[in-house]
Amino acid sequence: MSDDLKQTFFDEIASIKGLADAINLRVKYLGKKGIITARIKSLSSLPPDERRLAGRQINELKEFIEKACDEKEAFLRSADLKSRLLAEAIDITLPGKHFGFGHEHPLSRTLREVIDIFTRMGFSIEEGPEVELDCYNFEALNIPKDHPARDMQDTFYVSEDIVLRTHTSPVQVRVMEKKRPPLRFIAPGKVYRCDADVTHSPMFHQVEGVMVDRDITFSHLKGVLTAFIHQMFGPHIPVRFRPSFFPFTEPSAEIDMGCILCKSAGCRVCKGTGWLEILGAGMVNPKVFENVGYDAEEYTGFAFGMGIERITLLKYSIDDIRLLFENDMRFLRQF
Repeated sequence: MSDDLKQTFFDEIASIKGLADAINLRVKYLGKKGIITARIKSLSSLPPDERRLAGRQINELKEFIEKACDEKEAFLRSADLKSRLLAEAIDITLPGKHFGFGHEHPLSRTLREVIDIFTRMGFSIEEGPEVELDCYNFEALNIPKDHPARDMQDTFYVSEDIVLRTHTSPVQVRVMEKKRPPLRFIAPGKVYRCDADVTHSPMFHQVEGVMVDRDITFSHLKGVLTAFIHQMFGPHIPVRFRPSFFPFTEPSAEIDMGCILCKSAGCRVCKGTGWLEILGAGMVNPKVFENVGYDAEEYTGFAFGMGIERITLLKYSIDDIRLLFENDMRFLRQF
């Protein structure tokens, strides 16, 4: 009987081609419910004089099957490894593959440069929510409901009293509500307006700057912004301040710099004037101080705001703001 079982096992193991089948064959014969295990359990039913001989035969068969399974599995594992090594072989004589390295996006680079310049001047960095209350985005900045200045900013309204902030100026109100002068900080971040063309984007980046203390004058504002422009674009760039209007500053000014493309001679970009508008600024309106609980008789201050996209367009001579957001690698590789 053992010889018949041994021959049956021998025939089965000889026909096996894969490792999984070899493992299944081991379980079939040597597993908890295997053929050999069942034979061993049946020994207790034999007469004592037959049990010893049958036990020796079944143990010999078990050892034979274990050894045969071990050898078969080792052979199949070795064959599988050789097959994979051949299939996955690497030709080390081939030239290596080039993987390009990423780099800073021009917008991120410009924003970092702006922040670095102002932090070196002693400005700290403050942040605020992008989904803003109307009272912070407009009313606290001296722009009440139905004020004509609201028409200057095409606003995304979440609800009647909640907007996507149209500028980073609400941060100055939030900071002044919590802190007392002296203050000197910038507020970089994303802002949103319903506008899209070659020079406008529905989402863009601004940096708001504020300085508040006793005896802050317009001369301080001119000094800070002139130093910023010279560090960003070069020490020989001319700068001028033109009177303007912003509800939250009084007096207010638009700041222009000499056209960096034509050296102020006049070109298509500067429309023949030799000047490029770069940012807006002014002395903080006393109404804003009243709204945050500051004494306008004791403190004065200035605020300014700039669009990072505009500075990027000027710095790198880009004529379409949409290029900054399209992620065209042909464009980005230039930077």
